[in-house]
Amino acid sequence: MSHSVADLINLLIEEEQTPAEIDRALSTMDPDDVALALESVPLAERHQAWQRIKHANRLDVLVEMRGESRQLLLKQLDDDEIEALFSDVDAEDLLDIADSLPERLVDLAFKQMDTKQRTYYQQGAVYDEDEVGRWVDHDLLIASQTIRVAEAIKLFKRSDAPYTDVIYLVNRIGRWVGCVRIQALLNANGHEPVSSLMTEDYPFLDATTDVVKAAETLEREEYVALPVIDENHLLLGRFHSGLALEAARLELEAQQMSNAGLNEESDLFAPVKRSAATRGMWLGINLLTAFLASAFISIFEATLEQVVALAVLMPIVASMGGIAGSQTLTLIVRGLALGQITRANLSSLLNKEMKVGGLNGVFWSVIIGGVVLWWFQSPMLGVVIALAIIVNILMAALSGVLIPVILDKLKIDPALSGSVILTTVTDIAGFVAFLGLGTLLLL
Repeated sequence: MSHSVADLINLLIEEEQTPAEIDRALSTMDPDDVALALESVPLAERHQAWQRIKHANRLDVLVEMRGESRQLLLKQLDDDEIEALFSDVDAEDLLDIADSLPERLVDLAFKQMDTKQRTYYQQGAVYDEDEVGRWVDHDLLIASQTIRVAEAIKLFKRSDAPYTDVIYLVNRIGRWVGCVRIQALLNANGHEPVSSLMTEDYPFLDATTDVVKAAETLEREEYVALPVIDENHLLLGRFHSGLALEAARLELEAQQMSNAGLNEESDLFAPVKRSAATRGMWLGINLLTAFLASAFISIFEATLEQVVALAVLMPIVASMGGIAGSQTLTLIVRGLALGQITRANLSSLLNKEMKVGGLNGVFWSVIIGGVVLWWFQSPMLGVVIALAIIVNILMAALSGVLIPVILDKLKIDPALSGSVILTTVTDIAGFVAFLGLGTLLLL
């Protein structure tokens, strides 16, 4: 009987746990599903469930867990357990989790590797976590460019590596020279040199390429895997479609979490103090921006005392600018992520967004101005809010384009910080325009 993640979560949380049922559930699930289930239960039950996982499967589950969840679990293990856990870690797994491990554990795992795995780890560790050189898979078919077809076919028959449709050819010093498709080998004579069957202009990935862009390249080239090459043209490994899907999933999750000021590595049941501190920082930043907007409003205190209707209508101006700006911001952040926005097309894009903002501003200003005229029986108040709406939506369009571009140039994630800055700008612009026009035209 197969079990789902939800089934295992229920078994782990129920007060009357049945050990046999938990063991059966754990044995039928993949490591990533077990990791997800563990992250979905409180810390006390999580540690108890961890003890029930077979020792041979624990490392695979640990690698699949989020960074914070991994840290919290490791804190509950003693030194002997940790040493046994990392006794058989390979370079790819250690590179995947090294950033969330204390340095002493990374050193411990490294010392227990064999020579080949140490070399792989050292090659990958020089690259950032978002560079494809850190993601390479080493389970690929590599052969000398001088071998014959018959030898290459024997090599292929001995391999069970997934995503394998080519043999990677290297010269005597390990530099990549090209790839030969398995189909081409099967249709050739056994005595032919494989170098004569190489696919011309076979695409490759530079090790410093952003991993999300590497995934997009892999999709565009329609290969199941591409070779990853360092600055000396040495073959480090390959980047296959399974890794590409994982990179795309993590990128999407990171964007979703960053919109709320959170980290995708956050644990659902992290300690209260830690979660409060993480979220409190962004609440504090938001509070500072709110005080800034309030400071501008206070400039027009006398106006608000005399024209109370302005205070009633202020949220309309702020919300219209905020929504218009967030639409543009989302569009630009996506364009930056896809590499669509360059210096050459930025002015055209800005011009287009300003026209969109102007058209929407005029349309909605007429509607809002009409509603305000009917509500308050004040033609001039209708004119004031209509003009303020136009100004604020235009400012929202301008900010929605420039803020993420500037943040990207400064190497700051626009998806994480852009919305906070944009909201502050549109609030201040809207309030100043609305209250300033109210002061000039109503008093």
